[in-house]
Amino acid sequence: MKYPMKHKLLFTPLIFFTIIFAQAQSVDQVLDKYFEAMGGKDKLQKLKGIKMTAKLSQSGMEIPLEIVNLADGRQYVSFSVQGMTGWQNVYDGATLWSTNFMTMKPEKSDAEATENFKANIGAFPDPFLNYKDKGYKVELVGKETVEGSEAFKIKLTRKPITVDGNKEENISFYYIDADNYVAILVEQEIKSGQMKGMISQSTMSDYQEVDGLLFPFSMTQGVKGSPSQPLVISKIELNPAVDDKAFKFPEGN
Repeated sequence: MKYPMKHKLLFTPLIFFTIIFAQAQSVDQVLDKYFEAMGGKDKLQKLKGIKMTAKLSQSGMEIPLEIVNLADGRQYVSFSVQGMTGWQNVYDGATLWSTNFMTMKPEKSDAEATENFKANIGAFPDPFLNYKDKGYKVELVGKETVEGSEAFKIKLTRKPITVDGNKEENISFYYIDADNYVAILVEQEIKSGQMKGMISQSTMSDYQEVDGLLFPFSMTQGVKGSPSQPLVISKIELNPAVDDKAFKFPEGN
């Protein structure tokens, strides 16, 4: 039976919006199970900070790390190499700074890097938590096999970043294990520097419970197709007491 053209015009948008709604339901259903596996949204929303004690394997050395992230955006990574202590990605609420590996002196980041960092502060404690309120977008791309495990591939679009004065999309792909609903891989295109255009990869495994929440105690970071750097976490402390001075840029340097 042939329908009049006016019926076709009414029917097509209905099908379109039904498909869009179904997709939105699907990704939210996956994320609901993801949050349930992690320990629940309520517990995550109450987090004020996370402190990790870890070791990074690099060039045959094990480098001790202390990683602190607070809900207000302040953070730091401290490391010890050959008796010297350095700092990376330290943010005190206004200034972003790191230790120069060559001189071992602290250096402030430029305005562009600082603004890009601020754009991603909303990722604590989890980028998917209240993602709509943050202005983020999520999309369930489909399923893929990651290291032998079937996983949901979710596209996360956060606030744009600035690269050489130009606005660039800020997109990551998260792979959520289809059996236990924990994140096992994150991929993102590198937008600047010598590795521009390459894909960064972070893997997560050895999930353990800490005060009712689930965290990965084994991670790797690297570039797709190249050897990665293992990171093993020995301790995670929730809502730690941290001296404000730990984030401040050392004046006089």
